[in-house]
Amino acid sequence: MSKLRFLLLLPCALWLAAIASAQSTLLDLPLQSQAARVTQTIGITDITVNYHRPLVNGRKVWGDLVPYGQVWRAGANVNTTITFANDVTVEGQPLPAGTYGLHMIPNQDQWTIIFSRMHTAWGSFSYDQAEDALRVTVRPQATEFHNALAYDFDQLQPDSAVVVMSWDKVAVPFKVSVDVNKVVEASLHNQMRGLTQYTWDAWDDAATYLVDNKMDLNEALKYENNSIGNEDRFENEMTKSRILAAMGQKSEAEQAKAKALSLGNAQQLYGYGRQLQREGKQQEAFAVFKQAAQKDPNNWLAHAGLARIACGAGNYPEATKQMQLALAVAPDNAKSGVENLVKRLQSQQDINK
Repeated sequence: MSKLRFLLLLPCALWLAAIASAQSTLLDLPLQSQAARVTQTIGITDITVNYHRPLVNGRKVWGDLVPYGQVWRAGANVNTTITFANDVTVEGQPLPAGTYGLHMIPNQDQWTIIFSRMHTAWGSFSYDQAEDALRVTVRPQATEFHNALAYDFDQLQPDSAVVVMSWDKVAVPFKVSVDVNKVVEASLHNQMRGLTQYTWDAWDDAATYLVDNKMDLNEALKYENNSIGNEDRFENEMTKSRILAAMGQKSEAEQAKAKALSLGNAQQLYGYGRQLQREGKQQEAFAVFKQAAQKDPNNWLAHAGLARIACGAGNYPEATKQMQLALAVAPDNAKSGVENLVKRLQSQQDINK
């Protein structure tokens, strides 16, 4: 080896030796800054931070170990990365789905959070601003001492969360938001192309989500008709009734409800009657309880419904009798609740309130 070549290779050899003295770049050995991963799901969107956790170990971190005004890898070792399963906004700025190298530029009063399209580099040593997908500016906050750097998700909402990096006595938050309904609607189109398309309940669940969240009612009705096409049931006819009512088609909604009630069993009818009572629709509930009793007169819930009708009319002896008949045939896991209703009726308490 020539003397010139030796001199050129010497710095590289010394650098590799320095790394080898702390950890191996080739072998799977324990790292001084241990690896960690944290994931939060917003709606159906997973957000994952992969990072390594350096320790303070008595050192001065901010402005010294991590200089102000310089790009920092927001962890240790390889790139800290953040992965978004779907499109998001960060501090109100759009960011497409994908995996990004997460870098930060710390300062005393203001931090820059960087999402780089290059996520496989070694730390920030080869960082190139031209590869930025997004930069946002946030304010650091004082926090309790963290010896090990940590990422966490805070201030959880149905459509957002705040990602917080904490180390030493500094916390750096940035807010991530998701258009949950848009993501779910797109996902449903894909999900319903699998085996679930041959079931009634998957279509019903999809339609229920859309109507519950006041989304595309035409799409919801299409889903519900597919559910009914697979199997016509109390559940999907009731959901269809809700969709049609939301669309302002009252006559068609009532027809679907009548069809549902004709398909329902005593348990389903009793449950629907109780829902009507909670909504303050007492007479409608009594009509449903009566229908349940006509359909399955020996069912314990049919007797419970007749007891509620009698109680509503102030006929406590008849109400007590019907509830005792319910108690005689009720399943073991329901007997204590029915016993309590019998006692209340015997004391002439209104069980419909």
